[in-house]
Amino acid sequence: MKIVIIGNGMVGYKFCEKLVSKCPDRDLLSIVVFGEEIRPAYDRVHLSEFFSGKGAADLALAPASWYSDNNIQLHLSDPVTSIDRSNKTVHSHKGLTVAYDVLILATGSSAFVPPIPGVEKEGVFIYRTIEDLEMMQDYAKRAKKGAVIGGGLLGLEAAKAMIDLGIPDTVVIEFAPRLMPRQVDDAGSRILKSKLEALGLRVQTNKNTAAILGDEYITGMQFTDETHLPVDMLIISAGIKPRDELARAAGLEVGARGGIVVNDHMQTSDPNIFAIGECALHNGMIYGLVAPGYEMAEVVAAQLCGSVKSFHGFDMSTKLKLIGVDVASFGDPFIAGSEFRSVVFEDSCKGIYKRINITADGKQLLGGILIGDAADYNMLLQTVKNKLALPPNPEDLILGARGSSEGHENAGVSSLPDEALICSCESITKGQVCNAVTASGCETVDAIKKCTKAGTGCGGCIPMIKDLMVHTMKSQGKYIRNVLCEHFDLSRQELYDLIKVKELKSYDLVLNELGHGDGCEICKPAVSSIMASIWNEMILKKGNDTAQDSNDRYLANIQKGGTYSVVPRIPGGEITPDKLIVIGSVAKKYNLYTKITGGQRIDLFGAHLNDLPNIWKELIEAGFESGHAYGKALRTVKSCVGSTWCRFGLHDSVSFAIKIEERYRGVRAPHKFKSGVSGCIRECAEAQAKDFGIMATEKGWNLYVCGNGGSKPQHAQLLATDLDDETCIRYIDRFLMFYIKTADPLTRTAAWLNKMEGGIDYLRNVVVNDSLGLAAELEAAMQLLVDNYSCEWKEVVENPELQKRFSHFVNAPEEKDPSVKFEPLREQKIAANWK
Repeated sequence: MKIVIIGNGMVGYKFCEKLVSKCPDRDLLSIVVFGEEIRPAYDRVHLSEFFSGKGAADLALAPASWYSDNNIQLHLSDPVTSIDRSNKTVHSHKGLTVAYDVLILATGSSAFVPPIPGVEKEGVFIYRTIEDLEMMQDYAKRAKKGAVIGGGLLGLEAAKAMIDLGIPDTVVIEFAPRLMPRQVDDAGSRILKSKLEALGLRVQTNKNTAAILGDEYITGMQFTDETHLPVDMLIISAGIKPRDELARAAGLEVGARGGIVVNDHMQTSDPNIFAIGECALHNGMIYGLVAPGYEMAEVVAAQLCGSVKSFHGFDMSTKLKLIGVDVASFGDPFIAGSEFRSVVFEDSCKGIYKRINITADGKQLLGGILIGDAADYNMLLQTVKNKLALPPNPEDLILGARGSSEGHENAGVSSLPDEALICSCESITKGQVCNAVTASGCETVDAIKKCTKAGTGCGGCIPMIKDLMVHTMKSQGKYIRNVLCEHFDLSRQELYDLIKVKELKSYDLVLNELGHGDGCEICKPAVSSIMASIWNEMILKKGNDTAQDSNDRYLANIQKGGTYSVVPRIPGGEITPDKLIVIGSVAKKYNLYTKITGGQRIDLFGAHLNDLPNIWKELIEAGFESGHAYGKALRTVKSCVGSTWCRFGLHDSVSFAIKIEERYRGVRAPHKFKSGVSGCIRECAEAQAKDFGIMATEKGWNLYVCGNGGSKPQHAQLLATDLDDETCIRYIDRFLMFYIKTADPLTRTAAWLNKMEGGIDYLRNVVVNDSLGLAAELEAAMQLLVDNYSCEWKEVVENPELQKRFSHFVNAPEEKDPSVKFEPLREQKIAANWK
């Protein structure tokens, strides 16, 4: 079968990918792809990230070699100019004529450009391709005032691009009376507008552009209401129109307003020609999102490989973060009439708007809109899709359950359908987890992990597994106590308080006083972590070494092949040339693999156990200390260059990041935690993806908490604004100690907040308003940890007894393990058994 694909965008590429994976005999297929751009398919959805540092290679969906590896002929910069349906051939711009048995039109869409006089002037851009962005980036250097025509999804993305280009004086021009008219209602648009204006954007709705002013270059815009706007640079993002010109010229049926007409099998009026993506018109609908295009690609690929599949429309629910503002719509966001009713929550102070549409009897959720807070989007979408029963008070869906014994998150997880994926690493569903409890008698998370493998990958799903386990056991009528393990009939919070009151400082003492049995791999590291969080003493002293987690036991992460990593702390990412030379010398001397991390540090891999103290000694002499990459502790405080170097920087983010990192270094917690300090709203340090993040404002610092950039990403939430240095640190002290005191073992701050009744408002009351009267106690507890800090590496270097631990063989401490061997890869070394 000769298959020709016209178009190498996201949907065209996805079709190739699905065809390759589904076809049982690839040798029977000849696949040729024509693309008009100079590069292979790339991620157009995240195109605005180009201005945040992502290059074309980062956005690429696959390299050109992927096509050749899968026997696909790819012709770039060679658009098809005509289709000969009689002879079943296509002709390209470069003169190629290729025959087909099946032709796939994945020509996508082009930007709709309104017929405005002056649109051809320099400084006017279309926001569509990487080439467009490169030209915008070059031109922006001379622009001070910007504008965007279009207040929809693409228009607001273009506005973000304008800000990223360094043109904060930007105006969004929308012809309709509200922003995002297809996704949000009038009230939601007002809230969205106020949020965007608070970030520095100006928004003008009900505006119709009459002309673009200027001679050769754009100097301004004139509107039909006779007003003017001075502008140096303009981006047009006023919608899309399907690329159907090839189909139209070939005599295929097209819609009155454009689009290639297709049936449920994505066939055009010619049964040998299919259309997918934004060029396809299905039941009078053009789908302007990539997900429906992927589903269309799946339908056609399945048919060509012998399966029967149809396209019956697609849910246009979507969740986005536009210029830092959550915007989501799901189901039917605008439904109205006597048969339906809506519940609306609006907080104009915080910029939050939530609307849900339900049936008149209150039994079924039909759709809704979320602005400013879309944390419940996934659960609400699942409720619509699976027609889940609503609570007696449907407003609980957006306000949170009140007076319930279980938190909203816990109830939500339990109500998911059995096929909902819980562990993506091992593809384990909710039904499989619950079945492990009911059928196999697994009543601990460890038992579920052994039975199903859920949670054995990244571990990010463990809190959800625990919630499901507890819910399932409760449904069986079993009494549940949140005890640490079978050796302690106490929760982590109860253990924390008792260890502190009784001043217990070794695992054996804790077990003798508060537990029973010999302990296990669950309670030993948990108790060790609690003691470190209270006393911050050297974790290998007082017989605590054997109770530590395997990485803490050797103050280093064990790697594949049996060697260890060495990660010195580099506060704020700031380092002197002399220190860089030392790291290079140590790596060369001990034959270590080196890698710059995403957290502004340098990893050294491949260290033998008995070399660790010597490596640490050389690093310590140069002024380094342990980076605690092995511990459930502070990892890094990432920073941008701030006002020291950056022309947009408002404050010295580097100095503050160093101050923060040096304060909280070595602090042990229920899980690792990370931080970032950004010198302005451009967020180069990604502070809002951290457990606590700090962002400079004109008046001080904004403090965000409980973000997570891990396996289940979650944006941090704003805790307090415009803080001075001392107040910001004081609030961080309280926040961290409250987390340390109350979180379950191995629970990240994001998951901890998600389960907290009252959420961010309750946390703000505790930390900022001192509603529990704990502020002084929390600050004092943190100060004790700060005062007791000492570098664990240095203590080993200075203590001969501790050094004895770091040897492969007790009777021959100088010998290295002969089983650890390395082979070169990319001129670096790797463990032989890893290769």
